[in-house]
Amino acid sequence: MHSETDTVRRILNELGDTWAIVGLSTNERRAAYGVAKVLQRHGKRIVPVHPKAEAVHGEQGYPSLDAVPFDVDVVDVFVNSDLAGTVADQAVAKGAKAVWFQLGVIDEEAYERTRTAGLDMVMDRCPAIEIPLLD
Repeated sequence: MHSETDTVRRILNELGDTWAIVGLSTNERRAAYGVAKVLQRHGKRIVPVHPKAEAVHGEQGYPSLDAVPFDVDVVDVFVNSDLAGTVADQAVAKGAKAVWFQLGVIDEEAYERTRTAGLDMVMDRCPAIEIPLLD
């Protein structure tokens, strides 16, 4: 239901190349670090969003999604499921086109709110896994 191939394909290929990655820090052991690198290799501009506002992979970091001073196309969520709904609501307010909840990040109510607001959304998937499958 939440991981329809057409939605995954549309987010990765059609909705834009600026990806805010919420939960991305300089910690190389975290999944967000590696996924961000994969996204960059596939032409996406990553925007690290983390309370520490660290620069990651050469990109300026911001402490919150609303602190990002430009539009973002996709909000990729690497936070615990209990916090993910708030991030999805912030993505809607920011004017993003899509929200991507990473593997293990599940919030059915946030999914419904986000879709009702008109955004594309996938849940419990990883773009670093999905991108190679598009070829």
